[in-house]
Amino acid sequence: MAANRPALTRYLIERQRAGRINADLRLLIETCARACKAIGFQVDKGALAGVGASLGVQNVQAEDQKKLDVVSNEILLEANEWGGNLAALASEEMEVPAQIPSAFPRGEYLLLFDPLDGSSNIDVNIPVGTIFSVLRCPERITQPDEACFLQTGRAQVAAGFATYGPSTILVLTVGDGAHGFTLDPYMSSFVLTHPDIRIPEDTSEFAINVSNMRRWEPPVKRYIDECLAGKDGPRGKDFNMRWVASMVADVFRVLSRGGIFMYPRDAKHKEGRLRLMYEANPMAFIVEQAGGAATDGSTPILDIKPKGLHQRIAVVLGSKNEVERVTSYHVEK
Repeated sequence: MAANRPALTRYLIERQRAGRINADLRLLIETCARACKAIGFQVDKGALAGVGASLGVQNVQAEDQKKLDVVSNEILLEANEWGGNLAALASEEMEVPAQIPSAFPRGEYLLLFDPLDGSSNIDVNIPVGTIFSVLRCPERITQPDEACFLQTGRAQVAAGFATYGPSTILVLTVGDGAHGFTLDPYMSSFVLTHPDIRIPEDTSEFAINVSNMRRWEPPVKRYIDECLAGKDGPRGKDFNMRWVASMVADVFRVLSRGGIFMYPRDAKHKEGRLRLMYEANPMAFIVEQAGGAATDGSTPILDIKPKGLHQRIAVVLGSKNEVERVTSYHVEK
């Protein structure tokens, strides 16, 4: 590999030598990356393996489970349960945390993940992905329960997500910036292709599900109305709307070229729609590390004290100046 394009393993070893991470966290991230490669391989099979088929049951989120939701969850569990890096794991697909089997050593970290974000899009071949967050387990805890996971996003020691699209890309932060790695399918290795990602502070793109407009709170409607008014409105410039309905794809676009992604609370989703612990927190960590901002409309997401493992929350993230504008509208209301 060229020196300016190191593989993920080399990048992590360099972070370890710099004192940013320890060996256990390095191995944990590498394990998650391998699991993402395995999930991406399953996604690539598509209809050949029936991965988009519904199982006819609902998960703890009251959402229809796809076959690949369960497969992805099992891949992450089996990859991480034996390495000695983790004390427990929590997933969107499981009501309570999974404990490390007694046959294996326990480590100092807690792993949370959404094994297959955007799985409702599998059948129409829209990019889906995996999101994960790493916390430290409180000291002297041998059987971590839900309360051990309820730490603010500022406590995260690492976060990442993979998007399975035309190429498989892993975006990662260990607290020293956000960096993107593209999977080389021939070498089966993630290679650093997007170093030191920076989100432009200003943007002319927004992503939101406009079909929910009738339920929005006034601050959100005010902001979108201004964007839609374009050059003739108070903003004096035209905006483009982008909406993939797959958080990993929408956030990667924001990281790539700026923009604002919004899934606000509304009259139907009074607390918000996305999950704080394994969607909003890791994405907010990555976005802040890339120079962006992330709030629930009024409070920085990383400062919110969680109340439950599957807590839902409103999300406004992306280009800093636009997020601050939306937040100011909520303060003024």
